[in-house]
Amino acid sequence: MKKNYSTIFLLVIGLLLCIVQQSLAQRTQIKGFVDVVSYYQKGKLNFGLGEQDLFITSEITQRLSFLGETVFKYSPDSPTSFDISIERIILKYNYAGNHSILIGKHHTPINYWNDTYHHGRVFFPTVDRPLLFSQSFIPLHTTGISLQGQNLGRLRFGYDAMLGNGLGSGDVEDNNPFKSLTLAVHVKPRDGMRLGASFYHDVISKGSVIHNHYGGTIPVALTRINQSIVTGSIAYNDSVFSKKFELLAESSMAMNRSDSLGTQRAVASYIYAGLRVTDKIIPYVRLDDIQYANSEVYYMDNNTRSYIGGVRYEISYLAVLKLEYQHTKSYMHNISDNIIFQIAVGF
Repeated sequence: MKKNYSTIFLLVIGLLLCIVQQSLAQRTQIKGFVDVVSYYQKGKLNFGLGEQDLFITSEITQRLSFLGETVFKYSPDSPTSFDISIERIILKYNYAGNHSILIGKHHTPINYWNDTYHHGRVFFPTVDRPLLFSQSFIPLHTTGISLQGQNLGRLRFGYDAMLGNGLGSGDVEDNNPFKSLTLAVHVKPRDGMRLGASFYHDVISKGSVIHNHYGGTIPVALTRINQSIVTGSIAYNDSVFSKKFELLAESSMAMNRSDSLGTQRAVASYIYAGLRVTDKIIPYVRLDDIQYANSEVYYMDNNTRSYIGGVRYEISYLAVLKLEYQHTKSYMHNISDNIIFQIAVGF
C-alpha cells in the first residue's frame, strides 16, 4: 500500500512540474489591425484601404521578450500593388526591476504619439496622425540600443536613453561615424496624466540620403547639418460626472545648423481635445500648425495649418468608427477640404 501511495505522490509531483514548466514556457501572441476609409474630396466620393498591421509579441523568458511590427499598405505609385514595411523589431531584456535594455528598430521616443501608438488605427483618437508625421518633422524610427525605465517612484517616473543610426543611415548600417542621441523623460503625477520632455540630436553628413522623409523624391543632404529637436508634451484624461475629457498637446522645435546658413528653427505643434458624452460616443477637435524658417536647410519650406473636427464611435475596444472633417491650408498646396469615414478594427 505504501508503494502505491509513493507512486501516486511521484505522479502528482511530476504533473505539477509539467504544469509549472508549461506556464514558464515561451508565450507568443499575434494580433492584427486594419482600417478602411471612404472620403469625399474635390467633388467625388472615394473608397480606400488603409494599413494592415501585423503585431507580434513573445515572452521568450521571464526577462527576455520580443516585439515585431510589420505594415502592409497599398503603394501610392500603383493602385494594384502594395508595400511591406518593417516598423519595429525589438529585443527587450529586463535586467533589474522596471529597468530594461532594448536593441533593434524602435519608434523614436521623441514625442508622446510616436512612443505610445503603434500603427493600429483602432487606437488613434483621430483618423490619422498629426501633420508633423506626414511632413517628416520628427525622426520616426531609430535602429540602435536604448536603456528604459518605467513607473519609478511616487511620480511614476520614466526615461529613455537611445543611441542609434542617424537620419542619413539605414536599418543595417551607419554611413558615418556620428550617432543619433535621444533622451526622453516623463512623469505620471496622477492617474490619467502624463507630462513628458525629450531631446534629440543627430549629424547628417553631406551627400546622405535622408531616409526619414515622407513621400515624393528622396532628398539628399547638400551640406552637413547638425540637427537638434526639443519636444514637450502633455496627455490628460479626466472623468467628471461620468464624462471623460481627453487632452493631448505636443510641440517640437527643430534647430538645423549648417556652415553656410547658420541655425534655422522650425516649430511643429498640435492640440487634441475630446469629450466622452456617452460610453461609446466621443466628439473631438484637433489643431495642427507647422512653421518653418525662410531659409530652411533640411525641411521643405511648407508652412501648414490644419483644423479637424469629428466624432468617434467605439463599438468595442477593437472596433471603432470615425467621421471626420479636415480643413488644411499650406503654402505649397493651398487649401484642401476632406470628409473622411473610417472603420478600424483589431483581430
